[in-house]
Order: sequence, then structure tokens, then C-alpha cells
Amino acid sequence: MQVTDHLGTSMTNVSPVCAKCGSKLFADAPQGFCSLCLFKTGLGPLQDEDEDALGSSAARMQMEFGDYKLLEEIGRGGQGVVYRAHQKSLNRTVALKVIGLGQWATKTHLKRFRLEAEAAASLEHPGIVPIHEVGEREGTCYFSMGFIEGDQLDAVVRREPMSVRRAAELIAKVARTVHYAHEHHILHRDIKPGNILLDQEGEPHLTDFGLARLVETESTVTRTMEVLGTPSYMAPEQAVGNDAAITSATDVYGLGAVLYQLLTGHPPFAGGTTFETVRLVLDTEPRQPRLLNPKIDRDLNTICLKCLDKDPQRRYASALALAEDLERWLKHEPIRARRTGLFTRGRKWLRRSPSIAVMAAMLLVLAVPLGVMIWRTESERSATSNSAPPEKSIAVLPFSNLSKEQENALFADGMQDEILSDLAKVADLKVISRTSVMPYKSGMPRNMRVIGQQLGVAHVVEGSVQRAGNRVRVNAQLVDARTDRHLWAQSYDRDLADVFAIQSEIAKTIADQLQAKLSPREKNAIERHPTSDISAFDLYTRAKNILLRTAFVGKANLLEAVDLLNQAVARDPSFFDAYCQLAYAHDALYFFGLDHTSARLALAEAALQATFELMGVIQRRQGRWEESTRNFERTVELNPRDIETLVLGVAGNYSGLRRYAEAKPWFARVLAFEPNDAVTKVRLAGVDFAWKADTRPLHQTIDSIRATNPAAIPSIAADWLICALAERDAAAAKDALIAFGEEPSSFANDNVPFNRPFIEGVIARMTKDDEKARSAFITARAEQEKIVQAQPNYGPALCVLGLIDAGLGRKEEALRKGRRAVELLPVEKDSMNGTDMVKYLAMIAAWVGDKDLACEQLASIIRRPSSPSYGQLKLLPFWDPLRGDPRFEKLVEEAKQPVAVEPITQSAPEKSIAVLPFENLSDDKQNAYFADGVQDEIVTDLAKVADLKVISRTSVMPYKSGMARNLRQIGQQLNVAHVVEGSVQRTGNRVRVNAQLVDARTDRHLWAQTYDRDLADVFAIQSEIAKTIADQLQAKLSPSEKNAIQLPPTNDISAFDLYTRAKNILLRIGSIPKADTLQAVDLLTQAVARDPSFFDAYCQ
Repeated sequence: MQVTDHLGTSMTNVSPVCAKCGSKLFADAPQGFCSLCLFKTGLGPLQDEDEDALGSSAARMQMEFGDYKLLEEIGRGGQGVVYRAHQKSLNRTVALKVIGLGQWATKTHLKRFRLEAEAAASLEHPGIVPIHEVGEREGTCYFSMGFIEGDQLDAVVRREPMSVRRAAELIAKVARTVHYAHEHHILHRDIKPGNILLDQEGEPHLTDFGLARLVETESTVTRTMEVLGTPSYMAPEQAVGNDAAITSATDVYGLGAVLYQLLTGHPPFAGGTTFETVRLVLDTEPRQPRLLNPKIDRDLNTICLKCLDKDPQRRYASALALAEDLERWLKHEPIRARRTGLFTRGRKWLRRSPSIAVMAAMLLVLAVPLGVMIWRTESERSATSNSAPPEKSIAVLPFSNLSKEQENALFADGMQDEILSDLAKVADLKVISRTSVMPYKSGMPRNMRVIGQQLGVAHVVEGSVQRAGNRVRVNAQLVDARTDRHLWAQSYDRDLADVFAIQSEIAKTIADQLQAKLSPREKNAIERHPTSDISAFDLYTRAKNILLRTAFVGKANLLEAVDLLNQAVARDPSFFDAYCQLAYAHDALYFFGLDHTSARLALAEAALQATFELMGVIQRRQGRWEESTRNFERTVELNPRDIETLVLGVAGNYSGLRRYAEAKPWFARVLAFEPNDAVTKVRLAGVDFAWKADTRPLHQTIDSIRATNPAAIPSIAADWLICALAERDAAAAKDALIAFGEEPSSFANDNVPFNRPFIEGVIARMTKDDEKARSAFITARAEQEKIVQAQPNYGPALCVLGLIDAGLGRKEEALRKGRRAVELLPVEKDSMNGTDMVKYLAMIAAWVGDKDLACEQLASIIRRPSSPSYGQLKLLPFWDPLRGDPRFEKLVEEAKQPVAVEPITQSAPEKSIAVLPFENLSDDKQNAYFADGVQDEIVTDLAKVADLKVISRTSVMPYKSGMARNLRQIGQQLNVAHVVEGSVQRTGNRVRVNAQLVDARTDRHLWAQTYDRDLADVFAIQSEIAKTIADQLQAKLSPSEKNAIQLPPTNDISAFDLYTRAKNILLRIGSIPKADTLQAVDLLTQAVARDPSFFDAYCQ
């Protein structure tokens, strides 16, 4: 494999075969060189021999090689062959590794080999395979090792999967072995399952230090060789061939990669080729192990991913630290690794993409995990074909793919889908669903007038997409379907990275052309992108296309969709839509019997949990704290022991709202099942500090943890530091700083990291040691400037530099940086980080003596969630310059009060409605289909009224009958003002239908009616209910719409029964088995046989 720069050249991994003996040649062997033939040379002149002379019988392997008799080949790698051999002089069995260099056997190479082999031979540890002898013979290098009776780890796990606990135990032992080598200044650099041998007792032994070298040695030889290591287990710094960057952290990565494979059954990265694998190593994040194996808990998940961090400095500081954390996990003690769950991963993503922080586009998709809230319009029957469609109605037809690659057809579909989704967020528009427009796919002749009439819309959008390399060209045009007149057209030729901006521009332009009212929130929602990662979007689009055709595919296709979606969320852990589809795919596999196992159900629940958890994080950043709290609580319902969500989510929200009395029970809930969780203990004790400016409970809790659980001290160091500063205890503050190690710190558990010298300056400033404070701030500034230079538009880094400048007395520079940080992260775009920026601007102003600005900035956020608490303002030294100022003291008192959050909700249109699934009260279970049919017909009738916004059947199905319903919450989720619910009871030739209309905003019942009639009147009942509801909502009903509602789907009840049963089969498309699809066909055939004019049955 050859690498000259960061994937700048092609790579090869070819395994040629010897023309003489058929043996595989080494990757670095010169042309025509074969080690097996070389061994024969050691016995005498190499002669031309036929295949029989080099057969595979045992007799042929009894070859003499100096003091060794070669017995059998037991391993072969990129650098050599390993044989079980008999050492004659000492009468012992050894493993002999022979490396054939042939014409490359220069003094330089031989010196390198000896250095590395002798370095390995100096290691004496029970977990390292000992090296007995190092030598050279006839152009070959060899070394003999202890022979381990057992097998390689990869072979063992291929035979039988390893338990999670056994995997942790094994890697902990290997990590201690690796640490021993590191203490002797030797790196392994090729840790993989094939280099770990398990003896007959199952104890691990690390072998093949042939890639190791003395850490101090500046070897230039390796630069002429191939990249060392095995791609799937290779650290990023190793993959780019950067020798200078290879440290002990490289081996920590390898240990993590092996742990990942043992836990999940797969290496963290595996492409189809070496090139693809290396690209994955460099450019993507590994999938969450617990998404692949639900038996993995969060702590072990965290340990594994910490090892695999792209940044070597963020991995474990040593192999010993990894071993100790695994041992803590094995003993059920708190681990030191900080969780990188959705909160932290979301924060990383937001740091990379601050402009997408709010992501309202995703939020408006939240109504149900599997649908966008759009208008559903069925093809009108001839009776309604002449009714005038609403002026502000539109259908987005499938876009043409003009790219050469067929796979880009899916990209074109994704473009259409996103534009449709964006338009669906505009309440003033009627948008036809994707399902309804797909029959009009590109490449077919299109008659816009006919399409407009069939879909009941005044306008259509069509377009094309051409993707080539990193460029994309999108053409879109808006057509008046009534006149076939082109109203607008535009071509966009841009970088591929701008594709989401193109989609948003098209949607906004179309809304403007149709003079649709666009609220600020809707505008923001359209401008937010589904993801910042084009590759993740590609994977998601491919998966979604599979899921949209699940009626005709089976288990293999669903598993393919799961794999694609797992890759998408690995690339972008904040990709909400992908998590929704992932939950759906797992759910389909489970509930439709394709993989009806507890493991599959656990994976579905994990993905669904991730959607609620992620929505909670996003909504909180939007300032939608009440909705955020509800979604965190839903996450907890799915996983009652989710400590991260309980502490950082639910309890964190209540604390941010200063509703401390409500926060305490959530902390206590964690301690009920995890009584030794140090972080939760400290957070609970910290409530009194924030609420009442009382540090005593926090101080006592920290002292108790320090005395009884010292291993947990690093995890509570931030709280310890805050407590010490609040109590003006400089000695304790310094001790807390030591507990941090080299990790950056933050104050008040916000997302603004400070470097160590800055905190030292704060402590010195608190003790009035101005000279020491200045010296510390100068050091801190040098470090922080590097961060700002690397990320000039990252607000948190800039505000820290501003605070450092304030500490150095650089007033204008400090204020300029503080103001710029606020501009970069305004509160309107990021409720949490934006509030932090204003807080630190106020702090900067206080430090430079501008009390007016400081009090003004504090006053602007004091009534916002996540603003400084009463305890922080009252006790922390940062605010000392403002003490005594009446304005500040008033703000301190105001911080005692809970934050009153105004719910930020989009006003649902007055004439909007959702018809929830009707309850089946019949004794006969199969009449559940009949109840569904009644509900479906009422939805269809109401959808014929242009003056109404009606939610599709797909979107309301999650709120099935038999479940507890909170109608206010349902109304908010579906963004409707009204809901209909009811029940159906069928007995013989009688039917009883109950229906009620409810104002979802107030939970007030507006109308209710019970119909008890002959079964033959059921269609009349449905029509009456639809007309009555339209009247109640004062919807305008044209004569043609009234006639359409009165027109029954069929006059044959039995045909309707057959149709309803078939439709229910087709609507539960998880991946319907062929037999079920054929059953639906048979039912529909019977239906149209009974009523040859049954239009809807023919459509199905």
C-alpha cells in the first residue's frame, strides 16, 4: 500500500503468487522473489521443479533452516511467514518468523530489522510472546519466538461470538501488556485480532512486534516502505503515513478497534478495498457500538469510542488508563471517560456547523417519526373533476436525473423530497404528498393540465438534477397547471455542498410566487438543513428509497436500509430524519416477523429513543424548553435507566428554568438505581447552591466522594472548582484544577471550555495576586489565540479570548471579541450557547469596568432559561466588580425567580383537523378493519374540502385507539386546531358509529353524535359526519365538493369489507411477505368482481 499524502494518490494491495510453487508472495517482495523458494535455496541450489516436487505433503515441509527444522506454516502476513519449527540445539518447539527481503536486503534494511526485533526481544512480560533469537540467513531475516498452544483471537471469535464482559476483560489485560511495552519505549503499531494469541487457558499473548521501533529513534527507512499497520485497525495519523504523529495513542486506537470488533462482530471501518477502508478511517466516525449490539451499555460504549477518537489527544492518555477504566466498568464502578452521547456529539456537530444549530426543518417533521405533516389529496372522481383547486396549492413532481451515474437518480429523488418537505412547512400552502406524485415520474410524457386536475392543484413544480464530482446543477420551474403557463424557472450551478441551500431557495421562491404567507418560524424552518454532511444525505436517500418501496422487497432490503442509515447517523450523529427512518426499519423487521427477536426490538427502541433525545437537545437550543422537556421525558419512558437523559436532559431542563423543586426528584430517581453515581450526587447537592446560594450540601458531597470514591474525582472536578471559587477557597480550587488533568474546563457546566492557565489566572485574581494573574493570563492568551486562529468564527473560543484580554486590561480588544461572539451565536438562533455568549460579554464588561454594559447584558438574559443562577451571581468572584451596584443587586434578586417560558408554538390554522383512528367496539376482531375503513373514508371526504387542512391517515396512525390520548399534545404535534375521534360497533346488519369533534387547543368538545342504523347506511353516516364537521369549522363547501362527499365509494358493503381488509394489508408495509401481497390482490379482485365500478379498489 502506498500513501504519499492524505488520500492524494491511489493505493494498491495486491497479493501475487509465485509462478514456481504457487505460494503467495510478500507485499513488499521484488518481482519473482518467493520466500518458500528461498528456504529451498538455503538447502542447496534452486532447481527447476515441477508441481509434484513442491507438493503439499507433510514430508515436503520437513526442511532444514539452519538450526531449525520447519514443521508447518501457521501464519502469513504482509511482512513474513510464521512456521512451527523445531530448534535442534535446544530441543524445543518454537514459532519461527522469516522475512524475505531478497534484493532489498541492504545494510539499512537489515539494521532496521535488527533494531526492531532486538527491541521486541528485550521485552519480558507474560502477556508478550518472547523472542528467543534474531538472525539473518541467505538474504532473509528471521526471529524465533515462544510457541503458544492456542489460536489467534480472530479465529476464536469467528467460531463463537465473545460475551461483552469477556471482551472487556481480555482487552484490559492486553492494554496492560501494551502499557508495559510503552514504558520500555516500544510501540506495537499493528494491534489487531490476528496479533493476539489465546493460549489453552484463554489468556492473551501479544505477538508481532516486527512493526515496533524505539520511540526515540528517528528512522527514515520506513518512509520508503509501505504504510505500516492493518487498515481496519489503523489510527488516522498512521493512515496518512505521518511517522512523527505516531505515539502511544496510536496503540490505544488499535486496542479500541479490537474491542469494537469483539463487541460488535465487525471492525470499526471496513471498505470494499484498502483505499475505501483508509478513507473511512480518515473521514468518518465509527457507528455507535450499542446500535449494533444492544447488550453494550453506555459506559462501555463510551470507553470504546474514546479509544477511537480521531484526535489522539482525546483518546486515553495511556494504555494503562484504558485498562483501568475497563476494570472499573467490570467492577461496576464509575468510569473516568466522559460520555459522548447525543448531548456531547450534538455539541461537537454544532461546533462544526453553528449555522444549522436550530434545525427547525427537522422539528417540523417531528409530528410522527415516519411522516411529514402534509395535505393528503386523493384522486378526485369524475364528479369533482371540474371543481376549482385552491390557488395556493402545489405538487412537486419527481425530478429528472441527468447525471451519467444511475445511482444519482436517488439523489434527484432526495432533492424533490426535500423541496416538497420544505413547502409542506408553510401552513398557507396545500402541498400534495410524495406518495401521490410518484406515479408521475420523470421520463414519462406529462400533461400538466391533466396532472393538476387529477391531483386537485393549481400549480406544479418540475425540475432536473445533474451531479458531477463536487458540482451539482439543479433546474426548477413552476407551472400554472390550469393554463400550462410557466410562472418561474431558474438554474443553479454550484458546489455540491450548497445543495441544501438550493433546495431552500427554490422552496422560498415558490412560496413567494404563490404569495403564501411565510411566518418567521416557517422561514427559519425552510432555511435549516436536514444534515451538514452530503455523504450522510446520500446514504439516507438510498435507504429512504428502499423503505418507500418496501411492499415489494424483503428482509434483505430492509437490512440494507438499516446498514445505510447506521452509516448515515455515524457520519452525522445529529441527523434526526435518519434516526426516524432507522427506528421505522428496525420496527418493520420486528413487527412483521422478519426478525422477531428481542435484539431487533431493542435496536428499534434505541433508534426511537435517539430521536426523542436528539429532539430534546435541538428544541432546548431553540428555546422550546417545554417541548424539549416532554421529549426528554419520552426518552426516559423508553429507557427508565438512561442516566444521561435523566440528569442532563429532564433535570437539566428544570434546573435551567430555575424550577429546582421539580429538578430534585429526577436526580433522586437516578440515585434510586445508581446510588453511587458521583455526578448525579453532586448535581443534586448543587441544586441548593444554584437555588439558595448555599454551598454546604455541595461541599459535603464532594468531600464524601473524595474520601470514599477517589476514582470519581475527575468526573466532578468542574463542580468542585465552582464550589471552591464560590467559597473563595484558593487551595481547594487548585486541588480541583489538578483533578482535571490536562482536560479543558468549563464553569457552570456550560459549553465554553477554558484552558488551565486561564483558571490559574482566575484563582490568582481572586486572591489579589495581580502579578501571578497577569502571568497566567499571558500564557492562557498564547494558547487560546491558536484555537481562535484555527476557528475564527467559533463564538465560545472567541469569548474566552475576550475574557483573557479583559484580565490583561485590553479593554477595546476584549469588548470587540465579546461582541463578535454574541454576533456569531445570537440567542435567537441558539438559546443555550447564545445565552452563554451574552453572559460572558457581561463578564468581560464587568472586568474592564464598563458596568453599564455589564448590567445591560445581564438584564437581557436574566429572565431566559439557562441564564446565570442566583448562587452563581451571588457567590462567584467573576461578578465582584459589579457588587454594590444597585442594578446588579436587583438582577441578583431577580435570579431567584423561576423562568417563565412562553411556549413558542406555531399557531395552527383554524380550519385544520386530524381524524384519529376509530375504536373498534365489535366483538368480532376482524371488524377492526371495518372501523379503520370508516375513519379512512371520513378522512377522504374531509380532504375533498379545499378550505380545510386535513392530516393524512399515515400521520395519525401512531395515535391508534386503545392508547391514552392527550388531545392537546396531539394537536401540537400535528399542528392542528381540531381533532375527531370516535368508535364503531358492528353487529349483524346493524352498525353504531360515535363521533366527536374536539378543540385540541382547549380540550373542549364542540360536537358529538351517535348514529345507530342499518349497515347499508354506513356510507351515508360517513358523509354526514364529514359535512357536519365542515359546518362546525365554518369551512366553505362548494356544490361539487358537497356532491363528492355524498358520493359513496361503493354500494356493496361486502365489496367495501374486502377492500378495507386489502388496504390494511397494504398500509402495513414493513416489508410484506409475498403471500400477504397476493392475499391483498385476491381480496381486491373479489371486491371489483362484486362491484365492477369500485374505483378505489381498482386503484389499490
